Amino acid sequence: MLLSMTGFGEARQQDQRWAIRVEIRTVNNRHFKLSAKISDEFAAMETALEQLIRERVRRGTVQVLLRIQRPRRPEDYRLNLVALASYRDQVQSLQESGAGVPPLDVSQLLLLPGVVEEVRAPDLAPQEDWPEIAQVVRRALDALEAARAQEGRAMAQELVALGQSIGDHLGRIADRAPMVVQEYHQRLTERIQALVLEQGVTVESKDLIREVAILAERCDISEEVVRLRAHLEQYGSILEEPESSGRKLEFLVQEMGREINTIGAKAGDIAISRSVVEVKAILEKIRELVQNVE
Repeated sequence: MLLSMTGFGEARQQDQRWAIRVEIRTVNNRHFKLSAKISDEFAAMETALEQLIRERVRRGTVQVLLRIQRPRRPEDYRLNLVALASYRDQVQSLQESGAGVPPLDVSQLLLLPGVVEEVRAPDLAPQEDWPEIAQVVRRALDALEAARAQEGRAMAQELVALGQSIGDHLGRIADRAPMVVQEYHQRLTERIQALVLEQGVTVESKDLIREVAILAERCDISEEVVRLRAHLEQYGSILEEPESSGRKLEFLVQEMGREINTIGAKAGDIAISRSVVEVKAILEKIRELVQNVE
């Protein structure tokens, strides 16, 4: 089953204790690359997060957003009495100096920097919380994998159709190949007959046979056709494998490209050259698709 390297999955959990949001996006990349944005208090969990994701994603760029918010509690805040007293004393000094400062309003002092401090609750333990957070991450990975599998199925259908199209063109090339030598033999014979009539030139039949044999050997593409057919069979087998194999497909497309290039160089026939151009165009489409297969 093919898996696309492009996908998105998310999961959320909210209760009286906290609100957890996980978003995972993936795009194609030849290697695995993780970019994670994690709430500060759980930043130390990035290694565990990467290990969890690597169990499900083998390659591609993975962007993860992990946000955890807890309800605000009274014990999360503390007055800095030193800062508050300092502000109060300074305001009183200004009032005593006759600077026209209005009466002291303590509520206004609470808004000044450093008066109210947010403190980390002593019972926060990221290591102990991770197993529960990991369950939410797994649900997001489930959604991601479903999206990647759905797109992978569509890609597989297109790849199968493109492979069949190559097979059709290869059949035409194989059928046409024997005719190339026959037509060359016929053209050569006609030219020699014309020379005999016009110039009185004598040509030994063994020389004619040797010339045709040289051409036949030079433009023989039977081995390339056999290898390309073998590659096509392997291509179909990879598409049916239970595990997504983008790297195998990338390598195989390169090999198929080499064979069709050799066929085009050796054949020396217009009809075969046209089929070669079509196969190259199809291989380029396959190459673009395979770049997004895990």
